[in-house]
Amino acid sequence: MDQRVKPAPHEIRRARTDNPKTRERDLAAQLGISEAELVAAHCGDGVVRVEPRVNDLLTGLEAVGEVMALTRNESAVHEKIGVYDKVVTGNHNAMVLGENIDLRIFPKVWAHGFAVEKRDGDEIRRSLQFFDAAGEAVHKVHLRPASSLYAYQKLVAALESSNQEPTVDISGPLPDDEIHGDESAANPSDLRDRWSRLTDVHQFFGMLKTLKLSRQQAVRLVGQDYAWQLDNDAVRAMFHHAAEGEMPIMCFVGNRGCIQIHSGPIKSIKPMGPWINVLDETFHLHLRTDHIQEIWAVRKPTKDGHVTSLEVYDSDGKMIIQFFGKRHEGESERDDWRFLAENLPRIPSPTVA
Repeated sequence: MDQRVKPAPHEIRRARTDNPKTRERDLAAQLGISEAELVAAHCGDGVVRVEPRVNDLLTGLEAVGEVMALTRNESAVHEKIGVYDKVVTGNHNAMVLGENIDLRIFPKVWAHGFAVEKRDGDEIRRSLQFFDAAGEAVHKVHLRPASSLYAYQKLVAALESSNQEPTVDISGPLPDDEIHGDESAANPSDLRDRWSRLTDVHQFFGMLKTLKLSRQQAVRLVGQDYAWQLDNDAVRAMFHHAAEGEMPIMCFVGNRGCIQIHSGPIKSIKPMGPWINVLDETFHLHLRTDHIQEIWAVRKPTKDGHVTSLEVYDSDGKMIIQFFGKRHEGESERDDWRFLAENLPRIPSPTVA
């Protein structure tokens, strides 16, 4: 949107006051601004700008104790309750490898940060919120009753920025970091050969980069023995079968700055309008089923035998969410997960004349 027609900070604050029940992301969209601009407008009024120093943040969060970690994209919201422990710092990649909070982080994407206090009746809700250069949320940390307020306040003080202006510099929409090659020029035989020689799922991205293909292009081209398209209701079916069988799964939701992972069983599946929700004790997931364009079951070779994932794509070819059966490095895939993935409703492949 043209910078000149964006509302001023006082107008943003008034809109927030006038629409107390509207979610920040939705209100920002209505105002034609990014969510980061909406939050920044409240600097000095319940909001403190903090530096997005990811390594300092992660090591400082360990002392805060139990919190809720939230990572989302346009179509899925992933919430986990737990502790930021087993932190691995790094300038290009950082990780949290705790039992409940499991993250893969790309610090260079984190451009703006805020500590937010919001009054809710007699209660004050506190969170740390981080955004990319375009003002899109990459990760949020919400305090819980068991959190250490002292450790949180100490962390906020350590990260507090010298700039507390109620505006934030926002770039235009960030370029898509997904590879999009010429699918018609691709060599399926070369793709299949390279795919067959994979020994680790982490080699997959390198293969795509070499072949200049997006993930979705690759699964469409590789052939039915490695990838097959599923009915768009397959996620709902998988959730119910996994819950009934108490099957531990892995669920990945990410954006360009953070990927958040749940590993374990799921229990409480609640559809609501276009959303399908998992509402378990330490894990909440909200998935927009009306954003689903394609679902693929994908089989990748590893040194421990092949592993099977479900990959869900939106209309732009971006992956919304990904699922695996729960496994550790060095273990073969769970038989019950493999059986489930291979028996979900498929879309028949087109017959060749």
